[in-house]
Amino acid sequence: MTTPTEPPVPPGRPLTARPGRKLGPILPNTGSAHCAWLQPMRDTYLASGLTLNELSERLRFAKSKISELLRGVGLYPRWEIVCMLAVELGMPNWPLYQLWRQAAFEAHKSSEWVDNCTERTTVLTTTHTAPPLEHRAFRELAENHYTLFAQVFLDDDQRDTAVSDTFDILWLNWNDALASHDTRRFAWNVLRATVMARTPHRDGRPELGRAAFDTAALQALTDPADCIGQVTESLEMFTAMSRLPAGQLDVMVLRRLCGFTPETVSALLGTSLAAVRSDERHATRFLESVLCPPHTTEGNTP
Repeated sequence: MTTPTEPPVPPGRPLTARPGRKLGPILPNTGSAHCAWLQPMRDTYLASGLTLNELSERLRFAKSKISELLRGVGLYPRWEIVCMLAVELGMPNWPLYQLWRQAAFEAHKSSEWVDNCTERTTVLTTTHTAPPLEHRAFRELAENHYTLFAQVFLDDDQRDTAVSDTFDILWLNWNDALASHDTRRFAWNVLRATVMARTPHRDGRPELGRAAFDTAALQALTDPADCIGQVTESLEMFTAMSRLPAGQLDVMVLRRLCGFTPETVSALLGTSLAAVRSDERHATRFLESVLCPPHTTEGNTP
């Protein structure tokens, strides 16, 4: 499968000065799934030049409530008000709904609650509009590669959800992605953040242990005793890999676990081939120092 080798050409996007009082930050306890749609909505609002007063007048909804929604304050918001605000801000409805719905379930809302929220917006909610052409082309090129990366950290259901959410988030932020230095790098950062938000962590480091059971080395073995030894060896390696800096970890996962060439990794990450090779070289040296420390002779100081 071909990877995206050149990012789409960014469009011109003039910066819009927004008058009025500055919007407060998102509350730190807001869940990652909630932030996945809330942050793009905030960014769109801030770039629109509209004020909370203007939105309040247009939506006939209290300014304080709009402010709370945009900061993640209070109970998880119902779809009706999110949809109304999205329409005023000109945001694509379908990816926003998909992300809102996913976050609702993660906020322990029932299917009945979700359905009740969408009764008055059935047409808008069920209308699956097409994403921009460039977004669709990018997804066709990158989706399978993103899935292979995600499955190193997540089970099948979580993997598919993370990849789907990634492209929905990209759709909401597509203008920003095109205006960035490299669309591929922008997209990779979205994927990584989405995957890591769902990945179990230990001592602040992502766990890669489940990947031990999918390695080619293990699948080639038939003797149970050999399998146990390979799993132990793999777990040790993955534990060491989890200590790598983010960039080096990504390169090693893509190179050693997904089996991609350096050129493919460079295209996926939106970084230079030299940087990929440098990250792989430094990561390999670190792993060797941890897994195969130099032997000390008798009388030498450790």
